[in-house]
Amino acid sequence: MSNDSFRAVNKEMAKKEEKNYANPRNLAAGTLRQLDPKIVKSRKLDSYIYEVYGNIGAKTHEEKHKILANLGFKTSKYVKYCKNISEVIKYCREVSKERPKLPFQVDGVVVIVNDNNLYERLGSVGKAPRGAIAYKFPAEQGTTKIIDIQTNVGRTGAITPFAVMEPVCLAGTTVTRATLHNEDEIKRKDILIGDTVVVQKAGDIIPEVVGSLPELRTGKEKKFKMPKRCPVCGGPVLKPEGEAVARCVAESCFAIEMQRVEHFVGRNAFNIEGLGEKIIEQLFQEGLISDAADLFALKEGDLEPLERFAEKSASNLVESIKMNKNITLNKFLYSLGIRHVGSITANDITNHLGSLERIKKASIQELEQIEGVGPVAAKSIYEWFRNKNNLRLLRKLKTHEVRVQNPKPKTQNPKLRGLSFVITGSLESISREEAEQRIRELDGKATSSVSKSTTYLVAGENPGSKLAKAEVLGVKIINEKDFLGLI
Repeated sequence: MSNDSFRAVNKEMAKKEEKNYANPRNLAAGTLRQLDPKIVKSRKLDSYIYEVYGNIGAKTHEEKHKILANLGFKTSKYVKYCKNISEVIKYCREVSKERPKLPFQVDGVVVIVNDNNLYERLGSVGKAPRGAIAYKFPAEQGTTKIIDIQTNVGRTGAITPFAVMEPVCLAGTTVTRATLHNEDEIKRKDILIGDTVVVQKAGDIIPEVVGSLPELRTGKEKKFKMPKRCPVCGGPVLKPEGEAVARCVAESCFAIEMQRVEHFVGRNAFNIEGLGEKIIEQLFQEGLISDAADLFALKEGDLEPLERFAEKSASNLVESIKMNKNITLNKFLYSLGIRHVGSITANDITNHLGSLERIKKASIQELEQIEGVGPVAAKSIYEWFRNKNNLRLLRKLKTHEVRVQNPKPKTQNPKLRGLSFVITGSLESISREEAEQRIRELDGKATSSVSKSTTYLVAGENPGSKLAKAEVLGVKIINEKDFLGLI
């Protein structure tokens, strides 16, 4: 959305005494959600086309833009071919200077490998192509005053300080809080309570304090002291040698357990619907749970007397918990919230060791041999499975009949070796996660993005944009029945 269209819409909103949109991005997103096409049309959304899939005779990305323009599509006049990195840096600096004069808002420049064959060969990491990178412009900055510095407690016990500030407008929104990361950062930036500070939104999203303005001090400012006791449970706070983050090391901290349970029930873990932050907090406060395992012992009668719960909602939540007692090993490992173990690392460990018992018994050296697991993660995993409280949690989960499903061993005659699959849409007889796991068991490759190297696109109900891309690239498209036949 252009700046002129943005200002015009907000002018109309002001006439109606309605709240203005914070920035063009929010307005464009809100416009696309409108049900009335007349409103959408009146707001004059526009776009530049920068990519086309399929063989159109273009050997470079630059040629694609020229072909698109010749076909009548609107392309950006600000796109430029650079011969080397020096020219890229020079161009980024030029655009940064011209940024205020541009007819639309931008937060950076995307740099793309020009050679199309090389771009394809580079592939991607997850959904991020290796052949493209974004250079972000310096964020919009403002000044305000720090009223206080307080702390949050994360699921790993990390004590994170944040600034409570006088309101300041940044990138179209009013900001009153900003992260300070850790005690070392506060000292490095020379920040005192009561300071006037420079603040910005990192990536135009996350508020952060850039630094203080010591020349404006009055003498009434105070130094921040990291609490020696946890602000939530009162337990001891320690800062491990070589680390920047101080942590609560209490055996059972309310804040840590709360966030652990939130992580445990999340989408990439047990995926239990209906268990939001407020409900989890309520269950803790009422003494109904003390850890994640207690969720599986909840009965409808426990929930019905609570605020927010009626007979139906209590029944639905209990049923949702019951339906999720069976879980794959990779998701279970991720759900435990072990430091340095994300969903990808959990997959790598699962595929390498294959069972919870083997993971529990694995030495640090054995864990380090797994691709994607470094010394720090290996030590964290090893220590987690030797902590008595964690072992007690595993026993409780087993008592409540939580069943962890180990991946099936790879076949001796792997029929999918050398084949690459992408799944789009919903499958009826098998979940996407189960389908991808089965592909790996048969020595195939399951990825999230379509490319020329994709062998099959498995199209379920309501397929997304991946289907169109596969059609253009000439990737073979199969339905669920064909896929089940293959596996």
